[in-house]
Amino acid sequence: MSATKNIEKPQVLPRGALGMTLLVLASTIISFVIMMGVTGISPTKQATQIIIAANAVSILILIYLSYATLRKLILFKSKEKHRDLHTSITIIFALIASIPSIIVACFSLIVLDNRLNSWINPENNQIIDMSIKAAQSYTEDNAQSLLVTTLSMVIELDERRMLYSLDRSAFSDWLTYDADRNNLLGASLVRSDGEAVVTARLFNDLTLPPVPLEALAGAAGGKPVLIPPGATNLVGAVMKTQSLPGLYLYTIRAVDPSALGNMRVMTDNNLEYQALASNRTNTQITYALLYVELTLLLLLTAVWTGIAVANRVVQPIRLLIGAAEDVATGNFDVSVPVKGSDGDIGALSQTFNKMVEQLKTQHSALISAKDEIDERRRFTEAVLSGVTAGVISVNADGKIAGLNRPAEAMFGVTTEEATGRTLIDVMPEIGEVFALAAENDRHSTRKQIGITHNGVVRSFNVQITREEAETRHTSYVVTVDDITDLVAAHRSSAWADVARRIAHEIKNPLTPIQLSAERIRRRYGKVIVEDRAVFEQCTDTIIRQVGDIGRMVDEFSAFARMPKPELTAANIVDILRDASFLIEISKGAIKIEHDFADESLMGNVDGRLLGQAFGNIIKNASESIEAALESGAIDQGHVLVRAKGVGTSIVVEVLDNGKGLPQQDRHKLLEPYVTTREKGTGLGLAIVKKIIEDHGGQLEMHDAPQDFHGGRGALVRVVFPRLIETAAA
Repeated sequence: MSATKNIEKPQVLPRGALGMTLLVLASTIISFVIMMGVTGISPTKQATQIIIAANAVSILILIYLSYATLRKLILFKSKEKHRDLHTSITIIFALIASIPSIIVACFSLIVLDNRLNSWINPENNQIIDMSIKAAQSYTEDNAQSLLVTTLSMVIELDERRMLYSLDRSAFSDWLTYDADRNNLLGASLVRSDGEAVVTARLFNDLTLPPVPLEALAGAAGGKPVLIPPGATNLVGAVMKTQSLPGLYLYTIRAVDPSALGNMRVMTDNNLEYQALASNRTNTQITYALLYVELTLLLLLTAVWTGIAVANRVVQPIRLLIGAAEDVATGNFDVSVPVKGSDGDIGALSQTFNKMVEQLKTQHSALISAKDEIDERRRFTEAVLSGVTAGVISVNADGKIAGLNRPAEAMFGVTTEEATGRTLIDVMPEIGEVFALAAENDRHSTRKQIGITHNGVVRSFNVQITREEAETRHTSYVVTVDDITDLVAAHRSSAWADVARRIAHEIKNPLTPIQLSAERIRRRYGKVIVEDRAVFEQCTDTIIRQVGDIGRMVDEFSAFARMPKPELTAANIVDILRDASFLIEISKGAIKIEHDFADESLMGNVDGRLLGQAFGNIIKNASESIEAALESGAIDQGHVLVRAKGVGTSIVVEVLDNGKGLPQQDRHKLLEPYVTTREKGTGLGLAIVKKIIEDHGGQLEMHDAPQDFHGGRGALVRVVFPRLIETAAA
């Protein structure tokens, strides 16, 4: 399966972008050519303003294209994943193109401004004005000289008016002589319509221009009129004669052509200079707009080029990323297409495809191994759930890796709560055994321990087995067997056998001893006179002690021959009342208080045996109070008997404010022949425990709570099943 997907390419070119770009480029080129002056169109003020308007529109178009491009690029970036590289390449191209363009544009504007400042300044303006004035002064000097010459000749003509009337030929000769003497190119007497009457015959091949009628009209008032050079280097003058009515003297003189040409050049240059100075701001704006336009064009071109290059470069990378994401989700049926033109990325794609194939193979192997491990695990869990022993898996750091259901029930903790915690934190007693096993190098360590839970001490057989792995890590399997019942059964059986033997060996001689003592007292009681009191005391002591030993033997016999309970439905409250009533009668100095639930507490019990057990517990409480009263520790004895239903169980508690229970080895009080009283046999609580356990219950011993005489005394709790039918009702 190929990893080729429909990877979207950013369509960032706005509609009509290419046409608008070509139009802007044409406008830029035309504007630049006109401003450089290489066309027939001069960059006049009007032309420059038109160029400014055109380029402003072009810049607006480029700004729109830039905005539209960036907007589409940003939208593409926000929608597409893995677009950072694509965008980065585009930005790099834009920066590479725009930064140099901006720098060049700023530098060019600065150079242009400096050049304009060097061209257009007051010093250059003053030099041009002075040159023009110098040329004009030369021309005016020549014109003034011509006016003076013309005025002098008019005066002389007026003096020779008779010669004009009498001899026109002689008059023409004189006019020729006078014109030549004054370095004139021509001299004529003309009428007001410009017709020549007399002309000086100078020897030159020049064709002199006719007298302008405007000049004749201007000279009609009697003042001389100067005719400027115009397009030629000739200066003329017209003046009306006084003695010759209707005639005007028209004179022409040549001016230095180079000086006149220089003046014309300087005049033209001055006009161009003034036009440039007046159009300076427009020129600067035009070039600035051209540079901005060029920068925007380069920026757009770079962005579009960057997008095209990014599409070419990024597409294979994005294909790799998409394929990697598929592999990350567990899909190993992917491959990346490889093209010969991809270069290093193509090599990377080939390596990726090989890696995916290897991962696919390894994944299949792992799945098979996992299935096999799961099957073994289910088998192991089935085996572990079927055994009664608790099994705990512990790593080398002493942290729990798992435990089976019997272990959860033994220690009141779930697998989720225990996993990851240290063994000594969850189960301190077993943790100590684990620490001992971790210190030695033995494969297996076994130890029997006792754990107190809710006032009940239970015996556990703990075995820790070391599992050596191929690596340096080591794990342990902790097996915990609850052998409390087994130990108790063995101990009870042993003590029962001992009790039978004691009862048999002791009870047989007790009867002859008692009978013999009684017979001695009857036969010799009257005969013995001396020390009769001592005799009576000794025989009474023998008989009394034999009776005590007999009662003790009876208890041994009762413990050894403990009958099985005959279970019937009975109200526990009634049994408690009967058991406590006997103690109330015999122990009148002790306050016995009842706190029973209002509901009926029915149980499937043997009323006689259970009454014996409750009576023994209450009797022990009263005897503990008597010991405290004798020592003066308390002033008033108090026994509280209470019973209540808790779920499917019945909880009976007997509290007293006597001397209390020992802190150490308290659980051993439930074992046979263990007692804290001088005359006790140590069988009372053992018998009670046996009766309670035969009823499916448990016996707990605690200190009295704080709300009962400040925590003084003891609390004995009995918990056994409630009758299911009654509890359900």
